[in-house]
Amino acid sequence: MSAHALYVTAAYAVTAIVLAGLIGWILLDQRARKRELAALEAAGVRRRSDKSGASKS
Repeated sequence: MSAHALYVTAAYAVTAIVLAGLIGWILLDQRARKRELAALEAAGVRRRSDKSGASKS
């Protein structure tokens, strides 16, 4: 394997590892945010955009 082919293969491998890490981080963070949101909703905290509550007339 030439030095150039080794360099290109290593560059692709590093990129794939970094992308996999970022995707994993995003998925773990999504799960954490969903847990936090569920805890807030269970505590009675509602979103400002939720218009099913009292009207503002």
